[in-house]
Amino acid sequence: MAHKVQTKIVPQYADTDMMGVVYHANYLKYFELGRTAYIEDAGYSYVKMEEEGYFAPVYDVQATYRKALRYGDTAIVETRLSLNDGVKTVYAYDITNQNGELCVTGSTTHVIVKKDTFKPVPFKRAFPEWYQRYEELKEQ
Repeated sequence: MAHKVQTKIVPQYADTDMMGVVYHANYLKYFELGRTAYIEDAGYSYVKMEEEGYFAPVYDVQATYRKALRYGDTAIVETRLSLNDGVKTVYAYDITNQNGELCVTGSTTHVIVKKDTFKPVPFKRAFPEWYQRYEELKEQ
């Protein structure tokens, strides 16, 4: 079973549209909060990655909206690793409300690039220990 990290988010009024529903693009922000928590839970830091001269930009994003989250709800973002092939890393997300109802599923795919050139670098070469830790945590 894959390692999962849960992040609690209270949607702010500014996160909603005029219908009081969390605006669809804000789920990408919630994915990022979940991903950051996952990285930290694994013992690593995106800030440290940047300090070492690398970025991990989003290469692809996918989201499926199942049930609206509204102002006043609590969102729980469950983040897990679904792929770690040494080049690409895919994080998977399930966002539920305070009643445990599934609201959004999604994923983001990331690659490692050098900050100065933006040229891709294999994750397992740039961060071999981090890559190995992810191998231990990913979905089987």
